[in-house]
Amino acid sequence: MTNRDAIVNPIKWGNTTDFPLVAVLTAMENDTQAICRLLNLNQNDCVPMMLSKLYLAKDRPFSCSVSGPLIGAPYAVMLLEILIASGAKKIIFYGLCGAISPHVKTGDIILPTGALIDEGTSCHYGEKQNGLIRSSETITSTIRDVLTQKKVTFHEGLIWTTDALFRETPEKVKHYQKKNALGVEMETSALFTVGKFRNVDVGAVLVVSDELSTMEWHPGFGQPLFNKTCRIVQETIIDLCQIL
Repeated sequence: MTNRDAIVNPIKWGNTTDFPLVAVLTAMENDTQAICRLLNLNQNDCVPMMLSKLYLAKDRPFSCSVSGPLIGAPYAVMLLEILIASGAKKIIFYGLCGAISPHVKTGDIILPTGALIDEGTSCHYGEKQNGLIRSSETITSTIRDVLTQKKVTFHEGLIWTTDALFRETPEKVKHYQKKNALGVEMETSALFTVGKFRNVDVGAVLVVSDELSTMEWHPGFGQPLFNKTCRIVQETIIDLCQIL
């Protein structure tokens, strides 16, 4: 497959020039804003991008972009495609997930090495439903190194990506537990797929916001440990932007 196979192709967003090579995609608005505060970015550094916002940090010792919020594989991929068309080559996705492994708890960090495809977007880029797509080893190893240097505990392994938040049935959870998935969310496999398709590096770091491993839902949004972990990951993202 090539661009010639598509009628509509992604194009550079707006009038941005010298687009940063490093791009951060954030699922949640509060994380978008927290990272922007750490970068001393404000509304003057922001342009609307579809239903999200694009912040550009270009006058710092390092340059990067921050985009979000987003939800779901189709919309996440639309944003990623625009970032790549604008010039991004190294992309970090920061999102949330639900734990399906009994060894993973709310407030934990997951470093996905790959994702199990249970969303529809990846199929349009040549990947198979229920297949496995790997993260960029370059991005993943850098995240691993930074978390290790900061002495932050994290889990490393596979993520299950689904389109249907309200169809995480016991049968499906058990199915993906058998495949050794650590958690479930809605974007990662599609982002990894587009990274492979467009030949750019895409990695992810996820914070566990809730638990499903017992076949009962235990939300943990807003818990002190969850909030603490989010701050750690936000600070880690800044370190990564300087290294990549």
